[in-house]
Amino acid sequence: MTATQNRKRGKRNERALAKLLGGQRVGLLGKEDISMSLFSAEVKVMQEFPKRIAKDMSQARGNAPAGKIPILIWHEIHSRRENDLVIVGLRDWIDLHGEVSE
Repeated sequence: MTATQNRKRGKRNERALAKLLGGQRVGLLGKEDISMSLFSAEVKVMQEFPKRIAKDMSQARGNAPAGKIPILIWHEIHSRRENDLVIVGLRDWIDLHGEVSE
């Protein structure tokens, strides 16, 4: 796939997600990809998730008791906890937040 095709695929994905989340696609170089009233989204498109993310999220889903939403928290050794990353599935995100509007 060419760089142009990759950019087009990324833009299509940003538009679809902005619509789904009730946000606005900005997508200008150096700016946020999707703007919402409370959130600013940076969107990445890839052929498949890195194996480690997929494995760890699968473990979080498998270990979550019924009725609880699984999240994955990644911590980098020797870094401050407030820099940890929290990963939640998009369906769970929408269930929690509904459509986020401007």
